[in-house]
Amino acid sequence: MRILRTLALCSLTTAVLLLGSGCSATVTLEAAPDANNPSCADITVRLPESLGDGLTLRRTDAQATGAWGDPTAVILRCGVAVPEPTTATCIRADGIDWIIDESDAPNYVFTTYGRDPATEVIINSEQASGEAVLSGLASAIESVPATGGCVSYEDADSGLDSTESASAQADTAE
Repeated sequence: MRILRTLALCSLTTAVLLLGSGCSATVTLEAAPDANNPSCADITVRLPESLGDGLTLRRTDAQATGAWGDPTAVILRCGVAVPEPTTATCIRADGIDWIIDESDAPNYVFTTYGRDPATEVIINSEQASGEAVLSGLASAIESVPATGGCVSYEDADSGLDSTESASAQADTAE
């Protein structure tokens, strides 16, 4: 009888360890200042279960955030400060305009441009493809309507009053 109890206990312990090993720890993040914006909830409920080459969505402990990969390769925070017009590099990926901050390479910070609230995505380029990640997030991000977007240097320097918004510049560029 004692052998059966020992075997049962060992089997139970093994099962618990196997189940527990499949669960990643919660990712600790800081919510952005405007994370309680209802549009951030729209983004959060649309976050994909996986990104790129097998980066799985993980549990986070902050509102309007997402994290993928173990170790974490991608972090998303909705509700960051809406960027002002800038001369920083601005790209369009799958219909979403992004400002790129390359100052902490290999971690690149992409911030939506021309959307309120703004969303920040931090990608470790050694673990994930920026193109694949931004493409994978596009359907969630597009739930926030665009109010402006990237413009070329030529369009920005076409004699517009410097106090005009990026959205006004984008409207004239079309």
